[in-house]
Amino acid sequence: MTKFKPTTQTIAMTRRNFLGATAAGAAGLALGFPKPAIAQGAPLKVGLMLPFSGTYAKLGQFIENGFSLYVEQKSGMLGGRKVEFIRLDDESKPETATDNMNRLVSRDKADVVIGTVHSGVAMAMVKVARDTGVPLIIPNAGADEATGPLCAQNIFRTSFSNWQPAHPMGKVVHDDGHRNVVTITWRYTAGQQMVGAFTEGFEAAGGTVVDALTVPFPEVEFQALITRIATLKPDAVFAFFAGGGAVKFVTDYAAAGLKGKIPLYGTGFLTDGTLKAQGDAATGIRTTLHYADDLDIPANKSFLSAFQVKTGEAGDIYAVQGFDAAALLEAGLAATGGDASAREALFGAMAGARIDSPRGPLSFSAAHNPIQNIYLREVRDGRNALVSVAGEAVQDPARGCRMA
Repeated sequence: MTKFKPTTQTIAMTRRNFLGATAAGAAGLALGFPKPAIAQGAPLKVGLMLPFSGTYAKLGQFIENGFSLYVEQKSGMLGGRKVEFIRLDDESKPETATDNMNRLVSRDKADVVIGTVHSGVAMAMVKVARDTGVPLIIPNAGADEATGPLCAQNIFRTSFSNWQPAHPMGKVVHDDGHRNVVTITWRYTAGQQMVGAFTEGFEAAGGTVVDALTVPFPEVEFQALITRIATLKPDAVFAFFAGGGAVKFVTDYAAAGLKGKIPLYGTGFLTDGTLKAQGDAATGIRTTLHYADDLDIPANKSFLSAFQVKTGEAGDIYAVQGFDAAALLEAGLAATGGDASAREALFGAMAGARIDSPRGPLSFSAAHNPIQNIYLREVRDGRNALVSVAGEAVQDPARGCRMA
């Protein structure tokens, strides 16, 4: 078990005025848990199980800041209740994830858990959530299984499945005239599934993946593989890295002289939250994601302005996913008067939520994965500038999900 000691803070919020949700109690969750009355003035305990150290620390910080921004904007209440955060650093370590999740649920009595970034950690959290029935909202990890074979009424995502942003890129790369591509990623769930989805889309369009290169997570020694890419001379490269690894790969790729010679593509995590550190090395990289920095919609303009004021930094997709996790939770609690134990009504309302998100229209599939636009972006002047909509209202196939 990690030695990190959870800390708490109380922040209040009210209902988001542009979020509508159905309060239907359809498809109930027969978990057999008691539904006690809410104690007088008792806060809603929200467990934040995120990486606050290591490779993904900045991602965890932005998710937390996005969630807390929503809270601050709504004056401290979710469904009429004050919010108390239980903050736990998962350190992106799958080996301690089960113990950490059990701590939040059994010892700290979290009413709902928000987490996490690393797909391996998320899978451990999903299994505990399925066993205990605790509501779990995943604000980043894209492991397909969470809304596939392991889908459940109490598990929701405000992020993406790994399939979702990667599959449309296959057609984009083919439409850009590339026929032979090398893929490169970390050797772990997220990387393997994103490369698999890209390959599925690229091969369906008529392309060929000539080599699939991998490196152990979280290793960032890329030189040998970059040399391999230079030797193969593919038409283009598709990469999945995030956080510090994305910074290192993009800068190494440019330093090796491949920038401008072999076009670099990826899912948006390659350049989201990393552009300042990547500098000019990132210019021209094309990515697909469910967000673009310059989306010209009121919800995004409002969000970016508020996030800048709160943190002094530019908001990104990680912050958006945290913000929308709070919005989704509010949709459920608004239907239950703040009672998180009224799970049938809670989950029915969350499943029917329609959110005016900074990313654009956001709703949820039968598997509780977002239905959302996937945007093609290109790095220009230090921003992930919108090029086009690569896929409208893209829905993950949810393979293996019985609810779907």
